[in-house]
Amino acid sequence: MPNERSPGKPTILCLSSFYKGNDFLEECKNQGWNVILLTVESLLGKPWPRGHLDEVFALPSFADRQAIVNTVSWLARTRDIQRLAPLDDYDVELVAHLREHLRIPGMGESTARYFRDKLAMRARCRDRNIEVPEFVAVLNYDRIREFLERVPPPWLLKPRSEASAVGIKKLHTPEEVWPVIEALGDAQSNYLIERMIPGDVFHVDSIVSEKEVVFAECHQYRRPLLELVTGGGIFGTRTVPRGSEIERQLLEVHRRVVDQLGLVRGVTHTEYIRGANDGKIYFLETAARVGGVHISDLVLASTGINLWREWAKIELLQGEKPYALPPKRSEYSGLIVSLSKQPIPDTSAYTDPEIAWRMTDNEHHVGLIVHSPSNERVGELLDSYERRFAHDFLAVMPPPDKALH
Repeated sequence: MPNERSPGKPTILCLSSFYKGNDFLEECKNQGWNVILLTVESLLGKPWPRGHLDEVFALPSFADRQAIVNTVSWLARTRDIQRLAPLDDYDVELVAHLREHLRIPGMGESTARYFRDKLAMRARCRDRNIEVPEFVAVLNYDRIREFLERVPPPWLLKPRSEASAVGIKKLHTPEEVWPVIEALGDAQSNYLIERMIPGDVFHVDSIVSEKEVVFAECHQYRRPLLELVTGGGIFGTRTVPRGSEIERQLLEVHRRVVDQLGLVRGVTHTEYIRGANDGKIYFLETAARVGGVHISDLVLASTGINLWREWAKIELLQGEKPYALPPKRSEYSGLIVSLSKQPIPDTSAYTDPEIAWRMTDNEHHVGLIVHSPSNERVGELLDSYERRFAHDFLAVMPPPDKALH
């Protein structure tokens, strides 16, 4: 039976195949909406904000798209679902399909493809004169041969629809490439090959309203994600110097990317690399969701802006009323995260007043966020914590076959 606690209120259905997005769910309820969560059975025991959810449903998995379409259509018989939202990157295309099937406002399948398919987003940016590393689809063998002859190694073999650096292989010779392609069999067309460009990697996390970037924060990874995923180590990222040339360049390119990929409203997590040899800013990839690995907490620490909550507001409004960004700060923040050899690591020895957040909800992981008006102070703390984490906590595991969330 449908929920009867809030008759007459509009309803949003949120889908999540991973445990995340509690702030999004809470904000939807705070905005006066009925909130339904559809997740997978293995996540039912997670600490979802039950007090902010009107109903919770679960399926064995999200693998069967038709089963999900049938389930959501069945729910819609007795619930006036007016909004649909994905809480994880893997759910973006699924929810876009559901929106089109139910004719519900929001990002449709064509635009969603640009924010999930690494080949689609690269081709679009290249065609719009945005710098991207040279690439070729793993499709036509003559084109692959020409690419391998023309473009200097190393190359990266990338899955088109995975998140983060998961599934990427670094290759150095054509003799390495062809056996890897052959081993993919019929899955070959789900991959691309890209020139690996050395340089510093950045991410821009933004809020978009009515095709305008109304908020954007630029950060630099301490080490490239690919290096961490394949070799292990300590993850870190920090705010780039405000008003700097690199911030200006990143924001300029990012506005072009958002415009050319056609995002009307929502949030983005986008990665760029500054070529070590030419200083150019190259687009790497983007996603229409909040960045993982507690990047939303990083942004919150330096600006006071909660990306999950602002995304919820924009999804609910859908341009029917103007969106207004709350007042924000312009401090600096840094994030450091590591696998831990201890199941529940003890960070009580880390006592600096700049600490804004501690990881407490993930076994065998340790993390801290610091913030300060001083960029130099954030850098000092991260340098110190990286050395201490290596001594106190660091553990290394084999590369995952799925993205870390």
